[in-house]
Amino acid sequence: MVHHIVLYKLKPEVTPARVEEIMMNTRMQLLKIPEVLNIKCGKRIDPQMTWPFFIAIDFESMDKYTIFREDSIFVKFNEEIIKPNTADALTLDFEMDPGKDVRFS
Repeated sequence: MVHHIVLYKLKPEVTPARVEEIMMNTRMQLLKIPEVLNIKCGKRIDPQMTWPFFIAIDFESMDKYTIFREDSIFVKFNEEIIKPNTADALTLDFEMDPGKDVRFS
């Protein structure tokens, strides 16, 4: 199992209302991709936090993550939602307990 986390810095013009839209679009669009087992996204609580937005996705394997990255839904989401609203990103990938079904954890 792979836990993929991306922390984002937002562009200055991104409003709190826009962040809410991004969160809604993230769940609506990325859950359509069969390789996605679980998805979470959120906004910062502390206004001083460097990374104000995150997306975390679970995959069965790195192979499934690779398929996800090439999926047309993800490519469109990245071009139309992520790139226009973010200034920087930090990507972290972690291996989780092998064979553990994240839907029940």
